Amino acid sequence: MCGRFAASRAPEELAGIFGIERWEPRETLAPDWNVAPTKRVHVVLDRPLKDAADPRPVRQLRTLRWGLVPSWAKNPEGAARMINARSETLHEKPSFRRPFAQRRCIVPADGYYEWVTAHDERQLEVEGKKKRARKQPYFVLPSDGSVFAMAGLYEFWRDRTLPDEHPDAWWATCSVITAEAETGPLGVAPEEGPRSLAEIHPRMPLMLTPDRWDAWLDPARTDEHGLRALLAPPPGGLMRAYAVSTAVSNVRNNGAELLGELPAPEEGTLF
Repeated sequence: MCGRFAASRAPEELAGIFGIERWEPRETLAPDWNVAPTKRVHVVLDRPLKDAADPRPVRQLRTLRWGLVPSWAKNPEGAARMINARSETLHEKPSFRRPFAQRRCIVPADGYYEWVTAHDERQLEVEGKKKRARKQPYFVLPSDGSVFAMAGLYEFWRDRTLPDEHPDAWWATCSVITAEAETGPLGVAPEEGPRSLAEIHPRMPLMLTPDRWDAWLDPARTDEHGLRALLAPPPGGLMRAYAVSTAVSNVRNNGAELLGELPAPEEGTLF
């Protein structure tokens, strides 16, 4: 899954990485090293500009709320439960089916956090028998230091309790797509601890390599078969993981120190 991530890159840097044509300085977010559900996040999307004479899609950097609210929802109360969309079934789910066909985005991140427990407890979680307790946090990121481009979906929801001119009348929200975690060896593994992403957690955010960005963001692509092909996992060995302080477990903690690498898991070796 993806329940927490870090996003510290400035809009100017993201604009260069993704070829952004339009972004609003007033929507700029401060660096966030502990992004939690329902927070506002930067996303990259291709969409025609509102009221523009030119109907072509324009690559934009937008600020959305993390936790998708379906357009048909009566209220936004379930947003915190819709932070992730499973790649295997999103084309079937009412909440994600239309955004998958029409409103795809990229959620840029430095990397994501995941919490590790012992093997037996983790197996119970895989089988759906027990929610595992969070213990030693790890930070997972591209081994070459590049941006972690997480595949995402976005949606618009109209709050019918507010007048059209109210600034909160429309909500723009998003979800991060997840896939089965890689079972192959990490590109850079810690000296002690997990040797693969699957040993950290059975699922992970789906990372899009640069060769898929244009196709994924293109709103003209609506063929389900072709879009599902873009959900294939990236090549193995591109990621690294290392233990970080348990301070990240408290959402009130936020700073670059959360990404500091520990020499070994704080609670001892769990593998």
